[in-house]
Amino acid sequence: MTDPASPPGPPPRPRSLILTVYGAFLRGLGGWVAIADLITLMGALDVDAQAVRSSMSRLKRRGALRSQRRRGTVGYVLSDEGHVLFDEGDRRIYGRRGPSRLEDGWVLAVFSVPESEREKRHVLRSRLAWLGYGNASAGVWVAPAHLLDDTRATLERLDLNRFVHLFRADYVGFADPGACVRQWWDLDLLERTYDDYAREHEPLLEAWSAGSPGGWDGSDEAAFRGYVLALTQWRRMPYLDPGLPAALLPRPWAGSRAAAVFDGLTALLHEPGLRHVQKVTGLPVEDGRDGQRRSGTAVESSG
Repeated sequence: MTDPASPPGPPPRPRSLILTVYGAFLRGLGGWVAIADLITLMGALDVDAQAVRSSMSRLKRRGALRSQRRRGTVGYVLSDEGHVLFDEGDRRIYGRRGPSRLEDGWVLAVFSVPESEREKRHVLRSRLAWLGYGNASAGVWVAPAHLLDDTRATLERLDLNRFVHLFRADYVGFADPGACVRQWWDLDLLERTYDDYAREHEPLLEAWSAGSPGGWDGSDEAAFRGYVLALTQWRRMPYLDPGLPAALLPRPWAGSRAAAVFDGLTALLHEPGLRHVQKVTGLPVEDGRDGQRRSGTAVESSG
């Protein structure tokens, strides 16, 4: 029987799955895990021990993790930078849901990079695109106004703010704003991506909602696997979708359907998934947190 949590196409990279496990579960359990326990957890996701070890080494080199022994046990803990980047991901995924309002306006990013530092141009363009900006013209990028705080924090963290001027703006003419939006963002691609997500994961949601998760046994481990796979694919969505005003989006908007699927899976699978992680690791929840609102997105996008 087909595994309802395994979407068609290439499987997620081990590093992406590990980031999801850290963001969704381990951060709420203190941010440290023994490497042996992580290997056990990742086995449920068809990731072998060698892939886990090499992925953890790469994440350590990138500064997201630190190696740390506890009671003689080898493990990895989130670095301070890792916590900051995960927090940025939380704000992006959970701080804003759905389209913005047209009356809230826009933020403009206008940049100029001297020839002596021209390598920064590519970094700036890619970072603005990842934040959700559309390219209006050379050196001029536009996004819904709610992205201003994330923009400011990201540019300052990457020391790119010295090249950029930020403006709040309203669109006052002359072209149709809906036509402009389609020039600056690929809404057709975004809508297809949302539609693909919904079609791939709705069967999983329906099966667990009905209490009969396909060929699975309905165990905590099955919930862990299903949620990690669904969340790993979802984590990139808020970075592809800038949250454009509803008045400028196609109707019905596929993003609303996809978000409902993701929210439904979170409500059904996160808690039993967390139980599975605790059974494997023996780690207690810290400070009453259950890690549910922890995405892991920003860590992966930081490099």
